[in-house]
Amino acid sequence: MFKHLFLLKSPAHFRREAAEPESGGTRRTLGLFSLIMLGLGLVVGAGIFTVPGIAAARYAGPGIIYSFLIAGFLCVVAGLCYAEMAGMLPEAGSAYAYSYATLGEFTAWIIGWDLCLEYGVGAVLVSVSWSGYLLSLVRDTLGVALPDLVLRLCCGPLEGVTLASGAWVQGLWNVPATVLPALLTLVLARSMKGGARLNNAIVCLKILIVLVFVALGIGLVSRANLVADPGAPGLLALVPARESVLVGGREVARYGWTGGGVLTGVGVVFLAYIGFDAVSTTGREARNPTRDVPLGILATVGLSTLLYVLVALVLTGIVPFRELGSEPIAHGIDRITQLRSWGPGAATGLAIFVKAGALAGLASGVLVTLMGQARILFAMGRDGLLPWFGRADPRTGSPRVATLATGTLVALAAGVLPLTLLSELVSIGTLMAFSLVCIGVPILRRTQPGTERPFRIPCPWFLGTLGAATGAFLMVQMPAETWFRLLVWLYLGFGLYFLQGRRNSRLQREAGTAFGSPWQDLFSISVHVGAAAAAYWAFTHGGHPLLGSMAALLAAWTLHALVGNAPSAPA
Repeated sequence: MFKHLFLLKSPAHFRREAAEPESGGTRRTLGLFSLIMLGLGLVVGAGIFTVPGIAAARYAGPGIIYSFLIAGFLCVVAGLCYAEMAGMLPEAGSAYAYSYATLGEFTAWIIGWDLCLEYGVGAVLVSVSWSGYLLSLVRDTLGVALPDLVLRLCCGPLEGVTLASGAWVQGLWNVPATVLPALLTLVLARSMKGGARLNNAIVCLKILIVLVFVALGIGLVSRANLVADPGAPGLLALVPARESVLVGGREVARYGWTGGGVLTGVGVVFLAYIGFDAVSTTGREARNPTRDVPLGILATVGLSTLLYVLVALVLTGIVPFRELGSEPIAHGIDRITQLRSWGPGAATGLAIFVKAGALAGLASGVLVTLMGQARILFAMGRDGLLPWFGRADPRTGSPRVATLATGTLVALAAGVLPLTLLSELVSIGTLMAFSLVCIGVPILRRTQPGTERPFRIPCPWFLGTLGAATGAFLMVQMPAETWFRLLVWLYLGFGLYFLQGRRNSRLQREAGTAFGSPWQDLFSISVHVGAAAAAYWAFTHGGHPLLGSMAALLAAWTLHALVGNAPSAPA
């Protein structure tokens, strides 16, 4: 029974499915440019308008440039691993498909279920953020007085809003956060090509706004602002000297390189790169997936790193880093208008321009996350694990059922859920996927040495281990509450797999797997329920819940694949 939980889907299976006419209903309409725009649509989002200021003020000062470069290098490592996998396995599904080939079906199910958390919660998170930016633009920047009812309809029932009278009341329903994903879902349900064209236009506008900000500020960069430690030699002067501050009655170190400095900033800004893996969900709709998907991933990481470094350089060069906060671009615009002696009209115009860019960036982020979620569900449906989502519309080539289901759930959740509940869940889910894809590359080099690889990374054992270790390290930094919510989500997925997914698996049927009695499934589910109870106990008694057990389980799965004991279905 248990060995068939880790049945491998061979690269030959992926290539055979990719060669099917129109790839099982989806249409190959995406070129390299559209793939890069999809990646940038999610990576260069609201993070570029918030992350540099927070990380510079709290951790790295002007040394935030180094934080972005180091994080960019680590993302290049992960991107290289994704690129090799995407070239080998030209399939929709991203890390789900790659795990199917390296660690077996059960692990692939866990990652697919985890990616549903990443993309689904990510779409909700960005939709709620978009609503907040829209309210800020209309009420604060344009000065429009909104009725109390309208204000309460821009905030979910689990959050509050400040009325014009100054009273703080509970929201009713976040209507803008519901409307945005609903409209974008209709665009994607019609055709992927139309959604890609809309995303291309939005991303071009967003990048134009970022470049205008850089162009206006680059000539105003002051060496006095960049030199944070005059006693340090050369470019090391960008990093502020280490200091201690009192936070909550205890002494906390910050700045410098370690322990609250540049390397801590790496962990913060790393999350701003999340999203390049969305390119790998389009394997069935890329015109030349073995070439364009790897190039799209690497180009996304490279271009986003360049944009982040330029924005960080301009920000810390025109504004003293201790003055930066959660709205660094707005602060930077104020400084630009001040240094250039422009009037208040110019400042208002620039503020509108930048907030419009933030709205565009967030809208493209919702579009790409909806697209990625639907493709994950479609891939799992094609494999029989979620059979309801495995069909594409014969006329448009869009996985319509998966798209409409995703959009409906996201729109409803965005109307209710608050931001504080969502952000860390997106990060931990993505990091888990990163780690398993990175370790999967050396595993496939070991178990499938003769498989054609259009793109091969150098030193696969070193780079794969480095990428996996980095992802695991950043996961460990997450609070216990986030781990507990992740475990609850995963255990729900375990139950769904044993009750429904395993029995409908195409790979299990092709392998002729004989399933045991329902009592065996009931026993398996009981074990997982017991593990969930143990996780809850560990959570309530402090610390990270079951980190050691999860690490041991991951090591066991990896060893299982390396020694070649996991069976493969006939090619």
